[in-house]
Amino acid sequence: MSHSAFFYGTLLHPSILRRVIGHEGTQLEICPAILLEHTRHKIRNADYPAVLPYSTSRALFQAAGKPELPPAERTVRGTFVRGLNDRDIALLDLFEGDEYTRENVAVHPLGPPTPLSSAPAPSGATPGSTAEAPAVDAPAATDAYVVPRTASELPPLEALPPALAAETYIYAGPLGGLSPELWTYEDFVRDSAWKWVGSGARDEDYYVEVDRRRELAGKTLRTAIVDVLGNGEEATKDVAAAGAETTVVAEVRS
Repeated sequence: MSHSAFFYGTLLHPSILRRVIGHEGTQLEICPAILLEHTRHKIRNADYPAVLPYSTSRALFQAAGKPELPPAERTVRGTFVRGLNDRDIALLDLFEGDEYTRENVAVHPLGPPTPLSSAPAPSGATPGSTAEAPAVDAPAATDAYVVPRTASELPPLEALPPALAAETYIYAGPLGGLSPELWTYEDFVRDSAWKWVGSGARDEDYYVEVDRRRELAGKTLRTAIVDVLGNGEEATKDVAAAGAETTVVAEVRS
């Protein structure tokens, strides 16, 4: 089954998307898009953001003494990606974890779809480097230019193209962990992308479970209790409790 998704946070970076799904994404097409009536927030002590319906996030702004947001600011810019398969989605679900739920939304494209594999090589400085943080690897730097750091000017909302169906990850954690301050991709690329792409991300905790599941290649583990008494009978809990040894065997099966 083919899936379309809307990405708005770390997965905006094509290197991170490729890292999670485990392939180059040659079948994927990508374009800028916008999600209306939602806001994207910083999560305290995290590099990645949270997106919420404005009907929910309004409480954050009210608690901070901020006025009602105009419609143009109740929007989230991101990318619309189509051509994802079931396995890609399963790995993305693992990456997002239980802080998020995958939900159906309608997003408006802001440009024509482009093959993900057609990213042009950048010229000039490598993005993502600061005085304190090293520059990312060259391939990751190229990917940083697939999605510009600074979004283009937003057209009037009434002039947006027709919406497209997509799946996205809506924050399901406690509001107390969020800031009313809005998260931007520009800040992420400048300050934090170096921790998520290239050699510096090899042991990043967020990838560990995704990598483990991918290595299983769709296989599952079956465990069995094996008789070691030599009498052909399966060792029971009562026998084990009496001091007999049992062995747990894990067998990988397709």
